[in-house]
Amino acid sequence: MLKKILVPNFMVTSVADIDLARLRKLGVRGILLDFDNTLVRWNGSSLPNAIAKWVKAAKEAGFSLCIVSNAITRRLERVAKRLGIPFVPQACKPSPIGIYRALKRLCLQAYEAVMVGDQLFTDVLAGNCSGLHTVLVRPPKLYEQWWMKGVRYLENLITKYTPRLQAAC
Repeated sequence: MLKKILVPNFMVTSVADIDLARLRKLGVRGILLDFDNTLVRWNGSSLPNAIAKWVKAAKEAGFSLCIVSNAITRRLERVAKRLGIPFVPQACKPSPIGIYRALKRLCLQAYEAVMVGDQLFTDVLAGNCSGLHTVLVRPPKLYEQWWMKGVRYLENLITKYTPRLQAAC
């Protein structure tokens, strides 16, 4: 049971490391992206150039993209506008509500999409419970609330003691 809901299909260190051709081979047509510590630093809105280039390449390759975040609208709107993609704010992850809203907006079925995010207990859990492929982003340096240290400790235990994940997508 734990494997089914908390283990992502793939792990990467940055969104820019996700192989679009590999996603296409899996039948993926849509990419749902978390915001904080996935696209931008926690509580920030500055988008790294490598991620902006990757998003552009994904759009040019025909993927539909949407930001799905528990964050509030203002910060999301600025980045989404810069990237030219829609967003779903206050997504209530790990509930699948925000994911379903994004899938409806993109006119996709769950099996045609991937959820990309930095947290097992929100992004991966919501994606797996919704029937999506999942990619866990594990950046080398995280900036976040102090209480997330406990959550990250549990996440590290889970990823350490689960079967080897495919290291790159």
